[in-house]
Amino acid sequence: MGGLQALLHCGRPGAGARRRAHRPRGTVVRRRARVTRRRSSYRSLRSLQRDVRACRACVEAGFPLESLPVVHGHEGQLAYILGQAPGWVEGEERRPWRGRAGGTLRRWLDMDEDEFYGTFYCASVTRCYPGRSPGGRGDRTPTPREQELCAFWREWELRLLRPGLVVTVGGLAARRLLGLVRLGECVGRRFTYGDAVAIPLPHPSGASGWLNDPANRALVAEAAALVRDELDRLRGAGPLSPSAPSIRRRTGTDT
Repeated sequence: MGGLQALLHCGRPGAGARRRAHRPRGTVVRRRARVTRRRSSYRSLRSLQRDVRACRACVEAGFPLESLPVVHGHEGQLAYILGQAPGWVEGEERRPWRGRAGGTLRRWLDMDEDEFYGTFYCASVTRCYPGRSPGGRGDRTPTPREQELCAFWREWELRLLRPGLVVTVGGLAARRLLGLVRLGECVGRRFTYGDAVAIPLPHPSGASGWLNDPANRALVAEAAALVRDELDRLRGAGPLSPSAPSIRRRTGTDT
């Protein structure tokens, strides 16, 4: 923990951190004196990522967080994958999809780590580990306000990357980006999102009961096959897949 603690600026925790009823697993990120920098526009992914890594907007708004922002990806990647939030392992390592859920996700997609990280620009609805759920099962779901504070970064990533494939992982990511509410009605289908194909997946976390239904697991297999098909198409620069319902691009103010 020493390396992470050296990166954190000491100070008084926000009100939310003082009210926490459970013991944090990681180091609580403290309020920083300087204000998070957000430019009016970005011309390069590198400058955007630099500001994402320095972001403390949620801490400045009084939310308790237990890691610094997790950023991973580079120019030219074919696909963009959006999860809910980093887990504890991801927050410690500052690399996405490093825990058990990441291993499950890669098995679904039949990818090793090198192929997965080389293919996908990895993002999430919020970029810092939010801590454990007050109920003790799984991680805390980021509040709508936290989701809004992070939406700015996602919008600029998509503008700069212009990916051919967008994969959402979990119900929150599907709702936030695509406006899709029920996983059972969208997993196993493809949609058009601007110039990209969007394919929803459920969250691979063991805390999710959705995967206990064999019919839902069959939908996951269908969705994973769609992802692989779209990646093959992108590598071959084929035409946009047919019969995909169109989805309006959503902004940070959409709920």
